[in-house]
Amino acid sequence: MIDKKLKFNSDGKFIIMQVSDAQDLQFVRHTMIRMLNKAYDTVCPDLVVFTGDNILGNHLRDARFGSKHVIHTKEEEYERMKTAISHICRPLEKRRIPFTMIYGNHDDVNEITKEEQADIYRSYSMCIGLDNPDKSVDVDTFDLPVYSSDGVNKVFNLWMIDSAWYDKKENKCHEAVKKETVDWYIKRSNELKEENGGEILPSLMFQHIPMPESTALLIDCEKDDPLAVPFFRKGEKERYVKLDPEKAEGFLNEPITPCEENYGQLEALKKQGDVKAVVYGHDHTNNFIGEHDGITIIQSSAASFRCYGNRLRGVRVFELNEDTPEEISTYFLTYDDLGGSSLPGRLAYIWDADGCGKQKAALIAGTAAGTALASAAAYYIRRKKNG
Repeated sequence: MIDKKLKFNSDGKFIIMQVSDAQDLQFVRHTMIRMLNKAYDTVCPDLVVFTGDNILGNHLRDARFGSKHVIHTKEEEYERMKTAISHICRPLEKRRIPFTMIYGNHDDVNEITKEEQADIYRSYSMCIGLDNPDKSVDVDTFDLPVYSSDGVNKVFNLWMIDSAWYDKKENKCHEAVKKETVDWYIKRSNELKEENGGEILPSLMFQHIPMPESTALLIDCEKDDPLAVPFFRKGEKERYVKLDPEKAEGFLNEPITPCEENYGQLEALKKQGDVKAVVYGHDHTNNFIGEHDGITIIQSSAASFRCYGNRLRGVRVFELNEDTPEEISTYFLTYDDLGGSSLPGRLAYIWDADGCGKQKAALIAGTAAGTALASAAAYYIRRKKNG
C-alpha cells in the first residue's frame, strides 16, 4: 500500500511533474501517452499533478469520428469516463508514481458529478489527496504537505484549487475561484503557519484557469509586431497584445483567458505570503513565467493531442530542495525534447495532433502518390518481362 505522506528524498530533492490539459477520450491519441511515458521514465518524478481538463468530458457520448451522440445513458457515459481516465492513470499505477489532480472547465461538462469522478481517480492506489474534510469547497480543493526526508516536519505545501464547475441545471460552465475557496485557503494557510511555529510554509498553488490579474503581464502592441496576439472579441475594438518583457518571458500564442469572476484570490495570496508561484494550464499554446504584484505566475502549455496545440505540447517539471524550500526551479519539456524530433516522432505528431489537418492531408496524399507510383512501376516491369 502506498505511503500517502509525501517526503523529500534522502538527497534532499523532491520533483513534481505537471501535466495539464491531457484532454482526451476513451479513444486516446497514443502519441500523447508515449510522450508522457517518456517523460515519466526520463524525469522520475516524486509526484505528478494533473492540472485540469484531464479528459474531454463534454464529448464522452460522441462517436469515434464526429460529434454524433452514440450513447445516451449516464451509465454508459460513466464507463467511457473510466476508460478515458485510465489512459492517464494506469501508466503511473504501473510505475508506482504518486499522482493527484484538479478539475478544469472540460472535466465535468457531463452527467457525472465531481465526487463520482473523484471516486474513479481514488480507485487507483497511487492517487493521493482528494480528501479535504471541509465540504464547503469542491472535492478537488485541498492541500498536500511535503515532509522532511525523515518524515518528521512539514517543509513545503502544495495547494490544489478548483477554478471551474458545470451547472447541470443551467447548462453553463462557470469559471472562477469561489469566495468559499479563497476563505478556505486563508483559514488553512493560517493553520499551517500556526503548526509551523508561526512561520509560513513555502508553497506552490495549482489551478486550471488563470487569475484575472494574469492579463497584467500583457502590453498593447501593433498588429504587425511579430509577437502580436489578437486580444478582442467580435464587435470589440481591434487590439493586439504581447508579453511585457519587463514582467514575463516565454511564449504567448493566444489570449490569456482568465477566470470570469474575481473573489480576491490575489489579495489573499499577498496577505498570506506563503505561495511562491501560482501554476496554470487552460490556454493550450501559452507557456511563460512572469511576476505581478509580487506573485510569480507560471503558465504551462497542453499535453493533449486531441485538442488544439502546437510544438509546445509537453510537461512542466518543478525541483524542490529541502534545505532551501523557498527556491523553486522549473523547466518545461516539449514533445521534441522527449524524442519527438525524429522522423517517426514527427510523423506520429502529424498523424495524432489536431491542428495538423494540412500536414495530414499532405502526408496521405504523398503516401497515396507513392503507392500509385510503386504500383505503376511494378506494372511496367511486368509488361517488360512479358514482352
